[in-house]
Amino acid sequence: MRCLDVLIADDHPLFRFAIARTIQAHPELELVGEARGGREAIELALEYRPELAVVDVEMPGMGAVDVLKAFARESLHTRVLCLAEDLDCETVYALVEAGAHGVLDKSVTRDQILDTLLRVAAGETVLSSDAQIALALAVRRRRENPPVILTVRELEILRFLAAGRSTPAIAAEVYLSPSTVKGHLQRIYERLEVSDRAAAVAEGIRRGLIE
Repeated sequence: MRCLDVLIADDHPLFRFAIARTIQAHPELELVGEARGGREAIELALEYRPELAVVDVEMPGMGAVDVLKAFARESLHTRVLCLAEDLDCETVYALVEAGAHGVLDKSVTRDQILDTLLRVAAGETVLSSDAQIALALAVRRRRENPPVILTVRELEILRFLAAGRSTPAIAAEVYLSPSTVKGHLQRIYERLEVSDRAAAVAEGIRRGLIE
């Protein structure tokens, strides 16, 4: 019987070692790579195209959400189990939205991680009880506070703000007058319920409108 290839991505050496040992001890699984960060995880996934991956949610530079999005862009069919220190509602929502097939708290045992990984391999989507509660809360919040909708032009200007461009510079980029750009900025502030550039950028990032 062919083993399922598994990739691990975690910046904590001891935790990565423990998961690696667990996978190596299971006859149906084969460890094909260990990454210390998100970028390395993507490189290894493109090289080995594993069926499964165990990915830490928060890693320096690029976390699990970015890894999941990269997998989708590269048409990788790797099923991903995400492990988090803290299962807050926005994090869980972002993971599920990005395509996570499993979400667990890092406090679970290695046997629980292994059991969940095998269930994920069998086609299930597995969320721990804490993750389910967090996801339900995130969905409820979005129902009570619908997402902000910006026009294509407003999104473009918001991205220029995030890049540190001045109003005259933005006007030159989008071929509008500075006064027109100021009008767009005012509407962006109103939609995001903020009063200045820095707050608009921060809120745009929080809401996933810009990266």
